[in-house]
Amino acid sequence: MPSKTRLDLDNWLGFNPDYLSVFEDKLFLEGTLTGRRLTNFFALLLFAIIIATYGILSDASATVIGAMLVAPLMTPVIGTAAAVVMGSERRALRSLALTAAGVASVIFIAFLLTWVVPDITISFTENEEISSRINPGLYALVTALGAGAAGAYISSRAELSDSIGGVAIAIALVPPLCVVGISLQECQWDAATGAFLLFLTNYMAALLAGASVLVVVGLDKQSLKPEQVRVRSRGFRMFVLGTLLVIVPLTWTAITGFKSLKDDSIATIEVQKWLEGTSYEVVSVEVDDYTVNASVDGYGELNSLQELENQLTLALDHPVTLELHLILTLMRNTSVPLNVIIETDKVKDD
Repeated sequence: MPSKTRLDLDNWLGFNPDYLSVFEDKLFLEGTLTGRRLTNFFALLLFAIIIATYGILSDASATVIGAMLVAPLMTPVIGTAAAVVMGSERRALRSLALTAAGVASVIFIAFLLTWVVPDITISFTENEEISSRINPGLYALVTALGAGAAGAYISSRAELSDSIGGVAIAIALVPPLCVVGISLQECQWDAATGAFLLFLTNYMAALLAGASVLVVVGLDKQSLKPEQVRVRSRGFRMFVLGTLLVIVPLTWTAITGFKSLKDDSIATIEVQKWLEGTSYEVVSVEVDDYTVNASVDGYGELNSLQELENQLTLALDHPVTLELHLILTLMRNTSVPLNVIIETDKVKDD
């Protein structure tokens, strides 16, 4: 006879068998109304793509958040996880196919929508809605794991349906794919690759975390036939493998990003030391491989550029070329809108 503690845990955490039919109806597009539900799915997806694409291009965070709330792409993702846990290969494949169709639609339509936008208005460095999605790191994976777990848990509880909008924002599937379409239109291959990696990170983490949560709440107990167990086991192996595969480039991106930040910090300190005793102040310093781009604001004479280049070479432990941008100031609090660029190799030639 089950213990009282076990019964309490099942009551608090377990999946309610009476909710199963509603749960399946929410996640799986099947039955007599399949055509209508597919129409609704792609209509909402189209609206979300338009909102997200132009929200991203206009760098409007609130607009992009609105697109996340409209986008229905999370349904087949959680549906895939649920189908695997329930051991239904047919449902899993149908959910995967719907997800693939949705992904292709987002990229293609975003590509077309960007075609009518002047190239000069699109920036992959100054537009934060684009730049924040083309260099994903390990934080993106952790966030997606949490979002996927939350999405699965909310889906398994009828009383929590009002919270699903927050998960749609957290898991962010459509905006990265829109950035892929925008990047492909602009022939920015590295940006397209980075944005698609972010989508894959969100997708694989949502599958793994979502399926794990559904097992914890006991959805797997509804499917104990040998074939269902085999489908579940095979699906989990694929989820784990897919997540491990995206961890490799994410780790590399994280390491590269950390090194870049470290080099920028070191170079900034060296430029600040070099400016001591002058009226100049550091505006920005960025290390790009073997080139140091520094912007300073002030007036009067500067110290030797060669001296600064030598300091940077020693501090960064590799040869560098210094490119100094001067924002000239005639008097305090009055800046001349003039950007003078001085490169150390030009100074040497003179």
